[in-house]
Amino acid sequence: MEDISVNTKVLRVDPQNIDIDIIREAAEAIRRGGTVAFPTETVYGLGADTYNPEAVKKVFIAKRRPMDNPLIVHIHSMEQLYEIAVKVPPEAERLARRFWPGPMTLLLWKAERVPPEVTAGRPTVAVRMPAHPVALALIRESGVPIAAPSANLAGRPSPTTGEHVVRDLFGRVDVILDAGETVYGVESTIVDLTRDPPVLLRPGGLPVEEVERELGKRVEVPPFARGLGQADVALAPGMKYRHYAPLKRLVIVEGDYGDLRAYASKVIDVVRREAAKGVRPVVLCSSETAPYYEAQGIRYVELGPRGNIFIVARNLFKTFRLIDELPDVDAAFMEGFEERGLGLAVMNRARKASGFSIIRV
Repeated sequence: MEDISVNTKVLRVDPQNIDIDIIREAAEAIRRGGTVAFPTETVYGLGADTYNPEAVKKVFIAKRRPMDNPLIVHIHSMEQLYEIAVKVPPEAERLARRFWPGPMTLLLWKAERVPPEVTAGRPTVAVRMPAHPVALALIRESGVPIAAPSANLAGRPSPTTGEHVVRDLFGRVDVILDAGETVYGVESTIVDLTRDPPVLLRPGGLPVEEVERELGKRVEVPPFARGLGQADVALAPGMKYRHYAPLKRLVIVEGDYGDLRAYASKVIDVVRREAAKGVRPVVLCSSETAPYYEAQGIRYVELGPRGNIFIVARNLFKTFRLIDELPDVDAAFMEGFEERGLGLAVMNRARKASGFSIIRV
């Protein structure tokens, strides 16, 4: 894939007091076929005009993203949904009324006007309405739906701050809208509504249990949605290829979380065996188990409390980026978390980021 060099403009915007002139400047870049990195409530996205195939190609080039990995179309109104998708089922409308704007993406049958570059040539399209005032203002001022994956180099941890975007994409995109830290820290939940029962393609900021409650039916959760292997075909982002990965080695240590003291003891055994081989480790742990590592003199970084998995999810990607910056560390050993609520999204991201390097104790 060809490479690029672009004069990047970084524009800082206060999401609580949006300067509309800044948004209009970024929207003009979208309209003229450029690329704009912008905040959503989940992570930062890298967007282009959905209806401009050449602009969409620039997103793939900037990220060094495989062309068979489709994008998500971001909209600001239900009217735009019907521009993008056809044969929209009542279930989609029901979920949209309940969860949009918010961290939920629906896979639907695409409208003819959506170019194949957006959907990797497939007949389906992923659509969501983000719950971030800057994102919604940008889509509205651009006058078109915006096709966007996360605003990072392909394979790297998704960006949760404007600084992360600058590190990955400065000189590769036209505009970066920096509005500070995102809220959720993991991407949106993707549900395939072209099948019955619906299928979870990627867990994210909206727990699948909430989708099931709203629909009153089961949502199928295939192994790849748990981060246990890759899908054969990428119907939506996050299903194929290694994602979210730090540059340093990452290992997930899974076990029985009922007795945290016993579980932490087993993680310590793993880490000490690695240290005996000359590996300089750090443990990524919950707040509850951090005292056990501290007592044993083992280096650790807290992800957050198991009792509030939202904090763990929010800290996940920035912690993956942090371990690359830690001196005297060769590898990170991350605790596993229960696959309930946002815990499923945490484990999906962690397993994929590790390249499926998992130790069960």
